[in-house]
Amino acid sequence: MDLTGRSGEMEVFTKVAQAGSLSAAARALGLTPSAISRILARTEQRLGTRLMLRTTRALTLTPEGEAYLRGARRVLTDLQEVEQAITDQGVPRGRVRVSAALGHGRLRIVPLVAAFSVQYPQVLVDLTLSDEVADVLGGQADVAVRFGALPDSSLNARQIDETGQVIVASPDYLSRRGTPLLPEDLAKHNCLRFNFRRATSDWPFVRDGRGFALKLSGNIECSSGEALAQLARLGAGIARIGTFTVADDLASGRLVSLLEAFNPGDREPIHAVFAGGPNMPARVRVFVDFLVANHQGMCTLPS
Repeated sequence: MDLTGRSGEMEVFTKVAQAGSLSAAARALGLTPSAISRILARTEQRLGTRLMLRTTRALTLTPEGEAYLRGARRVLTDLQEVEQAITDQGVPRGRVRVSAALGHGRLRIVPLVAAFSVQYPQVLVDLTLSDEVADVLGGQADVAVRFGALPDSSLNARQIDETGQVIVASPDYLSRRGTPLLPEDLAKHNCLRFNFRRATSDWPFVRDGRGFALKLSGNIECSSGEALAQLARLGAGIARIGTFTVADDLASGRLVSLLEAFNPGDREPIHAVFAGGPNMPARVRVFVDFLVANHQGMCTLPS
């Protein structure tokens, strides 16, 4: 293994940051801890700054070290992809790292990954489900599935679908508390709401072509759309949730949609975000193409 050049130094640095110790990184790379230490010292001397604070108990990255780690991951990923593209000669193979939100990932992305793996058995799909936003530019993922408007960046994005919102309750809850016929009737009901920072207690409606919102309340708040759907199925209250979360429940009758005549029809786009360019690996390209071709309509309510 040639660790004398800058890419080699980057590989050593990223391995130490990942392993958390010189000895663990040395074992992974087949080197001695003293050799690892010399390479790190050489890198810091060349850059003229400390990248790691090393004690007998722990390694801590400095702010400069954090920036170097992000850049090193990106450079090493690009290098690997260029070499892989030459080796592959356009044949999709290798690892594609995919990031998706917990609820949407479990309900919609996991089934697509299963189908994709049958069609492309030589591609290893490394799927991470988390509500944390993966840093694609920083090398944490090759493809990230994201909801809503996207910030300006150098990343590429392709819309794979869109989703709306629907108000739902269980038949049991409605039999006990009554069915709201007008949006204003919701003031008498237990409305289940999201608790994350960008969430609002206002639910939007439309009447006679004019939009309006009502501030509603209830005794349960939650960060997960799946959990709110489960609470609604258990008869805990009324929820306004993304259609992809409750499509199966509505089809089976476990939940009932409410106040559709007042639904404003607001839509939220869903994108696959990735680093494009002429050296984009075939495995990333075919995975994004597969999402675009097969995800459409998965977040739409059955007619």
